[in-house]
Amino acid sequence: MYLEHFGLRELPFQLTPNTAFRYAVQNQHEALNVLLVALRSGEGFVKIIGEVGTGKTLLCRTLLNNLGDDFVTAYIPDPCLSPMGVRLALADELGLTFDSGAGEHQLMKRISERLAELKRQGKKVVLILDEAQALPRESLESMRLLTNLETETSKLLQVVLFGQPELDEILGEPDLRQTRQRITFSHRLSSMDRETVEGYVSYRLTLAGYKGGDLFTPRALNYLAHASRGIPRLVNILSHKSLMAAYGRGDHIIGRKHIRSAAADTEDTQGWRRPSGRKPATSFSGIRGVLSRALGGIGTTQRWDETH
Repeated sequence: MYLEHFGLRELPFQLTPNTAFRYAVQNQHEALNVLLVALRSGEGFVKIIGEVGTGKTLLCRTLLNNLGDDFVTAYIPDPCLSPMGVRLALADELGLTFDSGAGEHQLMKRISERLAELKRQGKKVVLILDEAQALPRESLESMRLLTNLETETSKLLQVVLFGQPELDEILGEPDLRQTRQRITFSHRLSSMDRETVEGYVSYRLTLAGYKGGDLFTPRALNYLAHASRGIPRLVNILSHKSLMAAYGRGDHIIGRKHIRSAAADTEDTQGWRRPSGRKPATSFSGIRGVLSRALGGIGTTQRWDETH
């Protein structure tokens, strides 16, 4: 693609959460500290809230990488589970096996015994759920009951919920007030400001092997921060598309026009235009044609944000 054109070793703006490319944004750093302090002090429930694309999954993976050997983690990335499904998933993560006919009481007994065994070994067990806003209410309540498992001095299980703002709305319902009151630490992830976006872009370009001068002009960065609203995922998409656009035109510097073209083609940005009969002159579709010709017309028509 454009790697050789810009002197890059690898793609700098991939959407896959890669902890090697994690930029130390202040708000993310604060969130990680909240998580580590809460878990090391043995708190029962911890909650992290963030809009789509603000880096919850990356933070989750960073947390997993930062917990020491004294922690045993059970990670559930897709929490659309029934209460029984949550218990079975936890049991599986703890290495427990069951006969197909095992009942709920037997399952809870085995889980409790395993948690107590790990406690005696000096281990802390943490259940981490990503996209927790998708968890059924009954399952949220069942996790509260799981955190009731404790010794006289400490909890046998801690729970971390990563979720979108809808999770706060769900927890605000009267029937979940007991679960809500169990949350002792919480943090909300915010978007990046203009200065942070510039540092983020520069950092990822450097890690990807870029060694030249400023690749993005100040006006390009201004529009990038505006169009993306500082949301890391959108910053990645727009930056990637702007590099594609510049490469297709033979340009070596990313200007405002490249960001505008990318934003016009990317949904949920400030600058995206809903498709209509007549496409705007600045749309990315025209640049796709340039890029397609530059690459011989092979495989360049699919939208990157739809395939990643």
